[in-house]
Amino acid sequence: MQTYQQILVAVDFNQSIAKVIERAQLIAGNGNSKLSLIHVVEPAPVDFLDQTMLVDMNLDRLLFKTASQQMQKLATNHQIDSSDCYLEAGSVKSEIFSKIEMLDADLLVVGSHGRHGFGLLLGSTANSVLHGASCDVLAVRVNE
Repeated sequence: MQTYQQILVAVDFNQSIAKVIERAQLIAGNGNSKLSLIHVVEPAPVDFLDQTMLVDMNLDRLLFKTASQQMQKLATNHQIDSSDCYLEAGSVKSEIFSKIEMLDADLLVVGSHGRHGFGLLLGSTANSVLHGASCDVLAVRVNE
């Protein structure tokens, strides 16, 4: 079985993310791999009204601050060093791909909700990275 050197786990902050991280830690422990987390905060939609843009900028700061607190909590709960946690702002897909390249990750682990109907048609983070990642991708099925 192939062992991975660098595992990147794309995290959101729902309750089922623990299962995804634990699966990645199991794989990392078996191969003595380095494990990192990434969360991407997507910017709030920009409206053309000046007042709304100001509100959107404040919302972006609030979202980033909240995500930072949640990332720290995840890192603490799963004994992951904060230097191995990355919080980015922008497009989820492009930021994940950028981090894969930067870290030279050879495995990306994501949670998959197994959506059907409109959720499937609209796509998901797991589906979008599956088709463009330059490394292996493990989609861990989670139920909410």
